[in-house]
Amino acid sequence: MTHNIRKVVGLIVALCTAFAATAQTHARVANKYPVAFVYVGSGVIYAFAAAADGRLTPVPGSPFPGKVYPMAVKSGYLFGTGGTYIYSYSIASDGALKRVFAIDATQYNDPPGSGFLRGLFLDRTSATLYDQDLYCCGDEYAYQFFKVANSTGRLTYLGVSDGATGFGVPMTFIGNNVYAYGASSEYPYGYYDSIFGFRRSKGGKLTFAGGGWELPLNLPGYGYEVSLTSTDPANHIVVSVQAIDDNQTPYGLPQLATYTAHTDGSLTTTSTFWNMPSTTNQSVSALAMSPSGKLLAVGGSNGLQVFHYNGADPITHYTGLLVQGAIDQIAWDDDNHLYAVSHISGKLFVFTVTPTGHRQAPGSPYAITTPWAVSVLPKT
Repeated sequence: MTHNIRKVVGLIVALCTAFAATAQTHARVANKYPVAFVYVGSGVIYAFAAAADGRLTPVPGSPFPGKVYPMAVKSGYLFGTGGTYIYSYSIASDGALKRVFAIDATQYNDPPGSGFLRGLFLDRTSATLYDQDLYCCGDEYAYQFFKVANSTGRLTYLGVSDGATGFGVPMTFIGNNVYAYGASSEYPYGYYDSIFGFRRSKGGKLTFAGGGWELPLNLPGYGYEVSLTSTDPANHIVVSVQAIDDNQTPYGLPQLATYTAHTDGSLTTTSTFWNMPSTTNQSVSALAMSPSGKLLAVGGSNGLQVFHYNGADPITHYTGLLVQGAIDQIAWDDDNHLYAVSHISGKLFVFTVTPTGHRQAPGSPYAITTPWAVSVLPKT
């Protein structure tokens, strides 16, 4: 081996060693000083620690046993369901999971054991866990509520809401934590293509608070289908809407309407067909408001994009498609990181997004076997 060849080989070895050392340093930093823990539901639960730049490293022991797709997370615990049982997992200081409790939620249905669970969500204080209980009582859907024990993760059944077909969608709470809203093009309490709301008591129980509020002004001869909601930290709600004709044929792409919630829980809007932005998705599968309430992430059949959210004023365009290809679920942490999973591509994407800039995080995307759901526990 000539002198020059030895020098080149030595340089390559040194670079490889330096790269490995840098990667190990990033892993240590992410696991020791994470800004968030990120959990992805698949046939197992993948767990990651997120560094300040959005880079992810696996939590020790990941992936963890647990075939749960809908998930919800709060300080100390992750909750998941496979359709019948709701499981509680304790979250260690390094993000590791341990199952600590399980309850058969369908035992409270009529008849017992009927129906199945399709979604989980918490109130803003994380004191109460709610599920979407499909076919809980004949053909109707309802929301069950469970008290969360902070010391053990144990769930105590509190009751179930009145049922209606349209209640098979997730809801989100506005900033006062009193009212939660959903949207459906099925029949909740006789309203068609309806946004509906529930009032939360101090103990966590839900009472129907109305629905059928006015939809945005549309083109002559057209109506709207409505599907998903998200809320800002104040009293505003965003709703995805799709213009349709009398034959239920879509016109154009889905749009984003914004509503204001009043003290009695009623909703009003100044959104119209002409001032609502269109998404770049043929269909919308996920909405997620940033913690600041200034950015709205939208996932759907064509990919992931972000809009400026302006309270009661019209939503405005921001990014194009950050990801091309179907997106199933999205979530934010408190450090401007946006997470998105795509079942069809088997990937977890991470972006840093602020109102003035956006970029894909180092290491993104990450290969995940058949991901369905993502939940994020901010650490700052």
